[in-house]
Amino acid sequence: MNQVNQHILEQLKHKLIVSCQARVGWPMYGPEIMAAFAAAAQQGGAAGIRATGADNILKIKERVDLPIIGINKQFYDGYNVYITPSYESAREILEIGVEIIALDATPRKRPGGETVEYILGQIREHYPDVLVMGEISTLEEAEAVLPLGFDIISTTLSGYTESSQDVKSVNLELIRQIRGITDTPIIAEGKIAREEEAVEAMRAGAHAVVVGTSITRPEIITERYVGALREFEARL
Repeated sequence: MNQVNQHILEQLKHKLIVSCQARVGWPMYGPEIMAAFAAAAQQGGAAGIRATGADNILKIKERVDLPIIGINKQFYDGYNVYITPSYESAREILEIGVEIIALDATPRKRPGGETVEYILGQIREHYPDVLVMGEISTLEEAEAVLPLGFDIISTTLSGYTESSQDVKSVNLELIRQIRGITDTPIIAEGKIAREEEAVEAMRAGAHAVVVGTSITRPEIITERYVGALREFEARL
């Protein structure tokens, strides 16, 4: 690993990465809004940004100077893989420049029949200086992809796949299990709702944590408060 990438990993160590994402139809959708969220995250002390789509990432790069984990969410009928599901989807992001490219590293089928090995191989061949993060949902998936040589492993998909559907909160045990078999940096992501959970993820062995919904989805945050107040009112 080159010195630049080592510096990036050190910059993220034990720090917060904020995921700034919104789909079409969500209230916060739009590159300008995503860039504003990223700027607010940097002002609050975030060490990195996670974002999807070339248009959003370009706007974010205009507003912040933090390392970016780039993904390219693309949805296809009949396929469950949507986080950078093909080499072409990765290339679109890599061409505009990101420090880390992340992709679904589960064994599920992808459009076009590409495999994790193929996508990673193409990235290594054409963009050898970028850090590549494999996103998994179970220990078995992590064990399967670690020999491929990902620079980072992420628990992003834990709780979001058929094989991990019982996971309802940040998967601390998965972090511990992966830490027990590798020194590869682990980024904890998924269902981190409170500051205490972020700290627990670090204690479990995470290199850094990613938080999205609890920071950049005000409609979800509002629902939590509204729900709590309704419960209070119902007990009166």
